[in-house]
Amino acid sequence: MTNASVREFKMPDVGEGLTEAEILKWYVQPGDTVTDGQVVCEVETAKAAVELPIPYDGVVRALHFPEGTTVDVGTSIIAVDVAGGAAPVEEAPAAPAEPAAEPEEKPAARQPVLVGYGVATSSTRRRPRKQAPDDTAGRQAAVAVQAELNGHGATAAAPAAPAAAPAAAPQDRPLAKPPVRKLAKDLGVDLATVTPTGPDGVITREDVHAAVTTAPAQAPAEAQEQAAAVPAAVPAPSAPVSYDTARETRVPVKGVRKATAAAMVGSAFTAPHVTEFVTVDVTRTMKLVEELKQDKEFAGLRVNPLLLIAKALLVAIRRNPDVNASWDEAAQEIVVKHYVNLGIAAATPRGLIVPNIKDAHAKTLPQLAESLGELVSTAREGRTSPSAMQAGTVTITNVGVFGVDTGTPILNPGESAILAVGAIKLQPWVHKGKVKPRQVTTLALSFDHRLVDGELGSKVLADVAAILENPKRLITWA
Repeated sequence: MTNASVREFKMPDVGEGLTEAEILKWYVQPGDTVTDGQVVCEVETAKAAVELPIPYDGVVRALHFPEGTTVDVGTSIIAVDVAGGAAPVEEAPAAPAEPAAEPEEKPAARQPVLVGYGVATSSTRRRPRKQAPDDTAGRQAAVAVQAELNGHGATAAAPAAPAAAPAAAPQDRPLAKPPVRKLAKDLGVDLATVTPTGPDGVITREDVHAAVTTAPAQAPAEAQEQAAAVPAAVPAPSAPVSYDTARETRVPVKGVRKATAAAMVGSAFTAPHVTEFVTVDVTRTMKLVEELKQDKEFAGLRVNPLLLIAKALLVAIRRNPDVNASWDEAAQEIVVKHYVNLGIAAATPRGLIVPNIKDAHAKTLPQLAESLGELVSTAREGRTSPSAMQAGTVTITNVGVFGVDTGTPILNPGESAILAVGAIKLQPWVHKGKVKPRQVTTLALSFDHRLVDGELGSKVLADVAAILENPKRLITWA
């Protein structure tokens, strides 16, 4: 755009430190008139789906990316003519092709879009991709192994390695997205030999798989000659991965699911997890739930076992405050939190998210019930904001709603403990010296053993169990 009246609206950082977001839906088209604060699109970040308002009045001149495209923060996504004059409009491209060459990018200053988006100017530079090192020797060894497997023994010295082929000119570099390049590398496919079928000559996953299935079974003659230097006793390489595209469906890992996967792997291999279990009679708690449903203080509020379990955990934390902490690796310090932002794991169509109730420790039981109800309904509707999933201190995951007895939950990154609640079932239980049918559940507490030792973790779990067995302790221990 060369028109001085045209403003470029850039993808903002709608969370803290997010680097990209996927455009889910456009609400405007080129030629539409927009006003300051009008929502123009919905995007999905690694944390949640967010609607983006435009910060000025004008006429839409171009949508730079189609729906379904993942765009880096700081990249212009829509052009608006603030003068509102007539100008040719540009449709969003069918699919952005990967650039042929990748020179070093200059840092683009992120423009402030809305208060609360957390957009800040960054001096971070993206380093240019390094040229792949010459792997001639490795390729020779690979083809030699293949030739040996095809029946050619070691009878003479291997010929000298040929001179490395000159690097392809940047404009000759095959067009393919990074996941497709990785797939080709894993399958040993040279992208230069693949026939592209995607838009604008882009190589797709299917093209790579097609290249694998049509590749000749025999190694070329020159590769067979190099087998002479390979000893006879060479272990057979593992068979290449095969795919049945007619009976398989591939789901791209992105957005919330991608972030969750990375966070769980990071947590599992960073914090040493310990999980303890206790089975408890919660019959009295279930009776109290039914009584609270009739209490006028809870009129219009959701009252369920999770409410009393959450309150029990909050009381247990107050009695054992050192469990509510985090590990600061850089400073080599334990950070004890004097507040509880209580996370509730929620399964949504976009994946697992863990929004939290800010300052849950300071809420009355009716206030806690109201906050839980809002958290659940917002998550189900896909309207959870990134800020609602930040700064959690401990988490509850209720696997019992799926009929599961219990589990070994993985810590939410940055937190010290997570409580898993199993299904509440009618079971035979010894009560007052007699076997009777009682409502029973199993609790599991995972904690970070760097800052929570076995004694502290056991005390917290025992306190939660004791309160659920006799909820009067909510009063006596408060």
